[in-house]
Amino acid sequence: MILRSLILILGITCHLGASAQQWQSLFNGRDLSNWEINGGKAKYEVVDGVIVGTAVTNTPNTFLCSSEQYTDFILEVDVLLPNHLNSGIQFRSYVDNGVVKGYQCEIDPSDRAFSGGVYEEQLRGWLYPLSINEKARDAFKMGEWNTFRIECFGSEIRTFINGQMCAYLVDDALTKGLIALQVHSIDDSKKGYQVKWKNVRILTNDVEANLNNIEPDVGQVSFLKNDLTEWEKRNGWRLLWDGKSSTGWRGAKLDDFPESGWSIENGELTILATDGGESTGPGDIVTTDKYSNFELELEFRITEGANSGIKYYVDPSLNKDTGSAIGCEFQVLDDKNHPDAKQGVNGNRTVGSLYDLITAENLSVPGRNKQFKGVGEWNKARIVAKNGEVEHWLNNEKVVEYDRFSQMFKALVAYSKYKVWDNFGRWSEGSILLQDHGDEVSYRSIKIRELN
Repeated sequence: MILRSLILILGITCHLGASAQQWQSLFNGRDLSNWEINGGKAKYEVVDGVIVGTAVTNTPNTFLCSSEQYTDFILEVDVLLPNHLNSGIQFRSYVDNGVVKGYQCEIDPSDRAFSGGVYEEQLRGWLYPLSINEKARDAFKMGEWNTFRIECFGSEIRTFINGQMCAYLVDDALTKGLIALQVHSIDDSKKGYQVKWKNVRILTNDVEANLNNIEPDVGQVSFLKNDLTEWEKRNGWRLLWDGKSSTGWRGAKLDDFPESGWSIENGELTILATDGGESTGPGDIVTTDKYSNFELELEFRITEGANSGIKYYVDPSLNKDTGSAIGCEFQVLDDKNHPDAKQGVNGNRTVGSLYDLITAENLSVPGRNKQFKGVGEWNKARIVAKNGEVEHWLNNEKVVEYDRFSQMFKALVAYSKYKVWDNFGRWSEGSILLQDHGDEVSYRSIKIRELN
């Protein structure tokens, strides 16, 4: 206790698990030696031992980049936002024709409060938004110095603000890169806004031994392809598709897997394009097992104008005629180019929606658009169903929630195409289904955990 008090008095903020000699300062407190500006034309200067970034108009995001690149490390930076200027700390990043790309630990002064979340600048966008770690949204303090800590070890990325764990990401896309401090592009209303940094320091030796403890209530997000992390295995996840065979799946109206029309290649399960009709090609596929309370996660990639769906609580025996098997559906659609997006009621056939029943909208950050990454890009879908309560998540932001045993759900069904199916959506269990709607759509990293 005496040692900790002395450290605070002296202003030494390095992690107690490592000696002072193990930490390397990336900023000498006097000038910007070993740093280089890329991107835009924001101003960086050293004032009283602090790096001050000042925003200017008519220029893109600007980055003060380290001269060295780093693989495994622990980075600590103290950050002050005196006004509402968005910023970020880049890591494992690189410069491509003057444009900085790579992971970013967000510094977010807006009401969204995603500071500490992980964004991938100029690439895939949000990887770990704080919509999945609500308590961390209060960690960052405006107008005060905040200590950011970024830990990178192998494919694991963890972020902390003022000791609060914010993000727990697993991703192997970028394994090495530079550190950079961002001044975001602005409009005229934020001309002259600033962000300040000090005590920029990095630990590159004995990284694993100095990692912070993982907070048990902070969920992990993994982008590993068709693989499970040790954390996922401990928490009950298993692969629903092994990435290489049809094991565990069959045609919805067949005893076996379709002989053609579904491609298994390069770790992707793809329904090939036919005529754009509902289950008029090789047909839907379903799991051979049934599920009641579960959490399902997978990635999907659509082609232009494509339509498909992820169904759950499916009873394949109900519809032996034309069309798709019957069950609740997480809509997979190109909203911009497929006509189904404009049918139904108030957009309840758009991507992420409970098809024909409830319109997908961003419930994690009301007023913000749902975060669809686009045609040709991988998007993450998540469905949580427990004791009647169901949620749809699109790219880690909640877009639908409902109680399938409620009177409201019953009323919605009564005015939908599903009204002809008795007790629709209320069955105790059912199969998981991937839909053939005549368009090319790919799936991967399909995993599930039962919540019994």
